[in-house]
Amino acid sequence: MKRSEVNRIMAEADKFIRSFGFVLPPFAYWSPDEMKAKRAVIDGIVDARLGWDITDYGLGKYDEMGLFLFTVRNGSQEDLNRGGGMCYAEKIMISKANQLSPMHRHIVKAEDIINRGGGTLVLELFNSDADGNPDENTDVTVMTDGMARTQPAGAKLKLNPGESVTLMPGNWHAFWGEDADVLIGEVSTVNDDRTDNVFLEPIGRFSTIDEDVEPTHLLVSDYDRVLKR
Repeated sequence: MKRSEVNRIMAEADKFIRSFGFVLPPFAYWSPDEMKAKRAVIDGIVDARLGWDITDYGLGKYDEMGLFLFTVRNGSQEDLNRGGGMCYAEKIMISKANQLSPMHRHIVKAEDIINRGGGTLVLELFNSDADGNPDENTDVTVMTDGMARTQPAGAKLKLNPGESVTLMPGNWHAFWGEDADVLIGEVSTVNDDRTDNVFLEPIGRFSTIDEDVEPTHLLVSDYDRVLKR
């Protein structure tokens, strides 16, 4: 992706998010220079990888296959391992109409995926078989707003604004907006996008950035390079 495209998506996403009455935290609007100037006091942001995350999965066709994410809060693996403390995370995401977030599962993370507004959010769901691959032969049971829902493997679950689904580790899922762009909330156990995503196809979790212009704001994938100590 070109940095200019990333900058444009950030600006458009902020407007879309605000249209639903949701406002990103103050650090979202810091420039790269401001983040570098505050480096001594932002370990909590950098280490938890809070912030902007825009991916085309390394395929260079964001409008067809991509996702906008902003990690608002994220706990620690140490707390999760000991079973106490900050064991949760929260993201706000945007899935554009007909923009695919490709089939994947998580190893550790359980997550609530919530349609916060906009169009219909569609999810294609499978269980994992004994080898960890999508199981095309078993029905999938998930919790939707506290109620169990069972459907055939590969069936489409449609969430209208206000509705949600709970996905457990091993639940294969792909999703997209059907009628219009969708604002998505994610509440989950501790999130580690570097190690906890298993994709069905050999694609990347993060984008390669062509630095055609200066960044408006840093992506979480910039932190190791720009904010290293």
